[in-house]
Amino acid sequence: MRRVLAGVGVVAAAVLVGSWLRPVTAQEGANTPAFYTEKVRSILQTNCGKCHFDMNHKGGLSLMTKASTLKGGRDGVVIVPGDPANSLLVKLIRHEGPPDDPKPMPPKSPKISDEDIATIEQWVKAGAVMPNDPPQ
Repeated sequence: MRRVLAGVGVVAAAVLVGSWLRPVTAQEGANTPAFYTEKVRSILQTNCGKCHFDMNHKGGLSLMTKASTLKGGRDGVVIVPGDPANSLLVKLIRHEGPPDDPKPMPPKSPKISDEDIATIEQWVKAGAVMPNDPPQ
């Protein structure tokens, strides 16, 4: 009986230690600045960078910093932290823009991948957490 209990204890300890060492899944880490830096920023840079990064701010929207991203552009706020369904950025990259101005983003380019859209939606749903300063 002691062997059985000892074996159960070893298995339980291994499970606990294993759970501490497992990698963080995308959903769990979406509320960290690292998720933005490692996943979201590259998607935005690749697909939106030509018009909304560096010195380009089409529509008054700059995605360079946390402050400018959350401020939005001439059409108002583009991200509602915690609410991807009401975030204009998500609607535009899904090609589901508002009826009065349904421009798909990026314009004149194919829709970004469903996987990349899901990553941005996860990030917005988790609060659109990003570093205060852009990475160097």
